[in-house]
Amino acid sequence: MRRIKLEEYNEKSFQEAGIEMAILAIGATESHGGHLPFGCDTFVSHDIACEVAARVDKSVVVPPLWYGMSQHYRHKPMCVSLSSQTLMRVLTDVMESLIYWNIPKILIINGHDGNIAPIEIAARDIKVAHPELKLAVLDAWWVTAGNLLPADTFEIWNGLGHGGEGETSIGLAIFPQLCDLTQAKGHIPEMDDSVKLVWNFDELTDFGSSGASWKGTAEKGQKMKQVLVDHLVKWIQKMDERDWKIAKK
Repeated sequence: MRRIKLEEYNEKSFQEAGIEMAILAIGATESHGGHLPFGCDTFVSHDIACEVAARVDKSVVVPPLWYGMSQHYRHKPMCVSLSSQTLMRVLTDVMESLIYWNIPKILIINGHDGNIAPIEIAARDIKVAHPELKLAVLDAWWVTAGNLLPADTFEIWNGLGHGGEGETSIGLAIFPQLCDLTQAKGHIPEMDDSVKLVWNFDELTDFGSSGASWKGTAEKGQKMKQVLVDHLVKWIQKMDERDWKIAKK
C-alpha cells in the first residue's frame, strides 16, 4: 500500500515515490466546549488531508500543525496558542522546506478560523518569492461544506458555529470516541453578514462553543467529509489538467 504520511517515509522510499504534492493540515489546540476534544480542528483537517492524498497520486501529507492562532479562544481551558507572527513564520519555513526538496505543489487545509489571516499572508509572500510554486488553500472547510451540501442538510445557522452543528457532526463522523453530546451546549450570537465584527470569544458566549451543537449527527458529518474530499480531489485533477494555470482573457 502506498504511504500517505511523510513521517512514514525514509530516504529511499521518498526518492522512489517522486512526490509532486505536499498537503499540510493546520488546526489548533483549544476549547470547543464540553462535547469536543481540544484537538478537534487538527483531527478534522488532517483526516481530510489523508483522505485526499489517498486518492491523488504522488501526493503526501506532511505532519500537521497542532497549534494555531487561538488567543481569542483562551477564556476556557485549554488553549495553547501561537501568535499570528509565529504562525506565519512557521508556515513560511515549512513551505520553504518543501520547495527546497523540489515539491512543486502545496495544498494547505485549514481547520481553524484564527489561522485564516496568517495563512493568507504567508501564502501570498511565498508565492511572490516562488512564482513557479503551485499553491492552494482551503481556508474554511466549514463554510465550503455548507455551500456544497443541500440547503436542508443543517437545521440551524447552516451548521455554523465553533463546535456547532457542523463541527460536532464531522467530529462524530471522524472521532466519535472523543465526543460527548451529553455536554453539548451552545449559543447563536447575532452577527451582521456584511460587517465583520472583531471579537474575543467570551464576548459572544459564556460557553466554549457556539451554534447548535446538540443538532450534530455522524450522518451529517459523513456527508460533510465526503463532499469536501470529493471536491478537493476533483479540483486537483482539474488543475493538473491545465498545469494549474488560469486562462487569461
